[in-house]
Amino acid sequence: MGYYIDEGISGTNTKKRKEFNYMIECAKNGDFDLIITKEISRFARNTLDSIFYTRDLKKHGVGVIFLNDNINTLDSDAELRLAIMSSIAQEESRKTSERVKWGQKRQMEQGVVFGRSMLGYDVKNGKMTINEEGAKIVRLIFHKFVDEGKGTHVIARELREEGIKPMRVKEWQNTVILRILRNEKYCGDLVQKKTYTPDFLSHEKKYNRGQEEFVIIKDHHKPIISRELFEKANCILNEKSLSQKDKAKYSNRYPFSGKIKCGRCGASYVARYKTRKDGSKYKAWRCYESVNHGKPHIDKEGNQVGCSGESIRNEDAINLLYLVCRELKINRQKVALNLIKIINAVVQMDFTEISANTLLEKIEEIRKKHTGLIDLYTSGDIDKSEFTALKAKYDKDIEKLKSMMEGMEQQQIMIQRRKKLMVDIKKVIDELINGIQYEDEYYTQIIDKIVVKDKNHIDVYLKMLPYKWNFMVERKEIKTDI
Repeated sequence: MGYYIDEGISGTNTKKRKEFNYMIECAKNGDFDLIITKEISRFARNTLDSIFYTRDLKKHGVGVIFLNDNINTLDSDAELRLAIMSSIAQEESRKTSERVKWGQKRQMEQGVVFGRSMLGYDVKNGKMTINEEGAKIVRLIFHKFVDEGKGTHVIARELREEGIKPMRVKEWQNTVILRILRNEKYCGDLVQKKTYTPDFLSHEKKYNRGQEEFVIIKDHHKPIISRELFEKANCILNEKSLSQKDKAKYSNRYPFSGKIKCGRCGASYVARYKTRKDGSKYKAWRCYESVNHGKPHIDKEGNQVGCSGESIRNEDAINLLYLVCRELKINRQKVALNLIKIINAVVQMDFTEISANTLLEKIEEIRKKHTGLIDLYTSGDIDKSEFTALKAKYDKDIEKLKSMMEGMEQQQIMIQRRKKLMVDIKKVIDELINGIQYEDEYYTQIIDKIVVKDKNHIDVYLKMLPYKWNFMVERKEIKTDI
């Protein structure tokens, strides 16, 4: 006789029930031939799991007795009664979940904190108290950001260099700093229900993006930093990140994000704001590796990190676009011929269309076979090895068909986008040849990347042309290589 106990673990899902799964394996190995449990809800609150496991156990000659429900799975009518009682147990579990969620929300509204301790605060028995050791780090981060005007990447690097350890993450990163600067708890406010559980069976948490109402309490606990400092920090963050409308407009006109590359380490450049002597601010692009790790050096783990890549002002990057535009105009006939050649090649491409309905029908057919496997297995028509092999095959076939559908969808999107781009380019070519003046948007569409080798050597590549523009920034010299 053995005892198998999953203390404090929900019966709605068997994946995380270590003792339960161990018990099933012992039963299949012939260690015992009878399982006794108090009630169905203790065995499984999921109807499908209840039927599946009792069928599987019965095949191995192992019965399950549910004392309170007076069910013995070895009886002839046991499965019907089990299905009914399991469904009732599942519904009760759903109601229990709703009651728990309702109770938690009421507690949240009363100020009870749900969650774990964080940098600067200890959470115990639903209350938040300041952890002075962590609070010092929080104050330091806000001081560096607001008073010293340092960016999140620089702050993260300085904390790493100072040997200050973060909480629950391996090392300081700009994203960690950003989360701290955005966390309203540090000024005394409490916002809860940032995540929610849509499915009581899976218990999977998702970010709350308006699906459920937030619970917000102002001045809930003792703050680590003043509200004024918190609002100032977030005002700076908001100024640095353009509005979605402006960002989209800027991106369409000068899409540099992800397109400026370091000619030394290959990393992408990131935008940073700097302050001139007169107090005015300007935008510049810097190598991410340089921003994150500073100058080239060997870190504590023996890895080569950092980069000496040169920065480039945003205004200089824009000027490069105009220089490319000028060169395109000068050589418009050659450019037009190259583009028309590409357009014709793309338009004439023969794409094989696959019927989505056919794929869906095949997926549904395999799923029906997949469902019938359990009946075949429990009835003894196939053994465990055959069941496992067929299940794996069906799963693989379904994934393959799904992948084909996704590929087909992506292909169609790509075709439509490319055709639209070709139409737009053809229009501009016609205007080019006729000597008409245009706006900059067209040219920014065909920029592939800008490679900054050093401050005097910058290469500009176009998406669909065999050209590379070499710029000598300081002397404003330009050479075009074909």
